[in-house]
Amino acid sequence: MGKIIVIDDDPTGSQTVHGCLLLTRWDSSSLRSALADTAPLFFILANTRALPAAAAADRLREIARGLREALAASPSPDGYLLVSRSDSTLRGHYPLETDLLAEELGPFDAHFLVPAFFEGGRITHNGTHYLRQDGHLVPVHETEFARDAVFSFHHSYLPDYVEEKTKGRIPAAAVRVLRRADLVEQGEAILRGLRDNACVAVDAETPDDLACFAAAVRAAQRAGKRFLFRSAASLLTALADLPPQPVAPEAMGQFRRGTTPGVVLVGSHVRKSSEQLEVLLEEEGVAAIVVDVDRCQGEERVAYQNAVLQQCAAAYAQGQDLVIYTSREERRFASDTERLTFGEAVSRFLMEVLQGLPRDISFLIAKGGITSNDTLSTGLALAMVRSMGQILPGCSLVLCPAEHPRFPNLPVVIFPGNVGDRDALALVRRRLRGAGA
Repeated sequence: MGKIIVIDDDPTGSQTVHGCLLLTRWDSSSLRSALADTAPLFFILANTRALPAAAAADRLREIARGLREALAASPSPDGYLLVSRSDSTLRGHYPLETDLLAEELGPFDAHFLVPAFFEGGRITHNGTHYLRQDGHLVPVHETEFARDAVFSFHHSYLPDYVEEKTKGRIPAAAVRVLRRADLVEQGEAILRGLRDNACVAVDAETPDDLACFAAAVRAAQRAGKRFLFRSAASLLTALADLPPQPVAPEAMGQFRRGTTPGVVLVGSHVRKSSEQLEVLLEEEGVAAIVVDVDRCQGEERVAYQNAVLQQCAAAYAQGQDLVIYTSREERRFASDTERLTFGEAVSRFLMEVLQGLPRDISFLIAKGGITSNDTLSTGLALAMVRSMGQILPGCSLVLCPAEHPRFPNLPVVIFPGNVGDRDALALVRRRLRGAGA
């Protein structure tokens, strides 16, 4: 199987793999470098989930056309798998993204929906997608994620979800549910029989299920079939078939730069993030620095930013890790455009705070998908970076390059908003401080 190309709608899709490149830019030189890299897969951090539909389409079309040009110049232009990586709780621009990729890089014989993410407690059984909460499997449409302000939905049974999202263009009856028994008994034959961009939902309750599916995909690809995947991160583990990561999660404190304080940057507002933040703030040696989101724009913006940085400097001088987080009050907006504009202003403020922090911080944890993306692309201005592996299931650690002008060799944790138990954020900090566990 050739290169696995992952177009990620936020920067957290590498949360089950290691050793691969993450691109925050998609110019011709970057794409050619990634295609020539020895790792079996790479990620393009499109961050389209943070954009309105029209802007997301423009960005994805730009990426697809750049890929088409880079692939045409590669030794094996057709030997690749294309993955539209998105959220395991079904939020995102579907079907816009798969439609556009099929238009620009197709035709495909099928597109598969594979939202299982075992590390985060998401499985798919008999076509219905579930999220594990407090030890119970809950249909994902009954969770807070289904009430997302932009990507709300009403169905956990994937054929019904597809019909809802495509507004009936793909009726539920036309969506095939691929079960484990189907794959074991006749997986390759089923996949070889697909055509005309058929829509297929894939059951997955264990890693073995996706390993079985990946084997059928490889066999069908060798027979000339072309597939597109809309998936969460667990599928990538099966497709890439990587060896264990070289540094164990408990040992990743070795990447810390010295013994100076570290920084935790929290932008995510989902309930799980807020619970994890509460636990972290109870730890010894941390300083809570709240960013009032209502003061991130307007006339007082610069003065307020200076005040936040002064607060950071005072805590840093006392040897405390900085926990910089946005105020938790929920905001209501008249339109998606207004909500996104507000979010962009808050993120811009946070990134400028990050750029004003001491140069010798020992580690950085970015909590939340948009926060992580903006940290890599704007706060640290990285064109590409390599994942070292997971410091916690679902949480990737990357290193700034040695030649970075401000933070050389800084370990950065990409921590999705909806991953981990209550203690997860505190545990990642302890591991980076060398406490193991």
